[in-house]
Amino acid sequence: MQQIQLSELEERVYQAVYALETRGQVPYPAVIAEESGLTEEQIVTPLRLLSEKNLLHREDSPMAGLDFGPRWCARQMA
Repeated sequence: MQQIQLSELEERVYQAVYALETRGQVPYPAVIAEESGLTEEQIVTPLRLLSEKNLLHREDSPMAGLDFGPRWCARQMA
């Protein structure tokens, strides 16, 4: 089985999203940034790269008028 190599930032962001989901929190960008100890600007590229690697997927807010931004959901690493 092929293992995906992640940069340090990608690993921090993925772990933050996974931890938030495990605790039942919604992984919005601001919360991911806080959990990972990074700024929202610093997580933009890792979120995109993790999505391209099929480790995260973006879900837009399902409630009109209550948009806190997209939420990012983790896919389990094998």
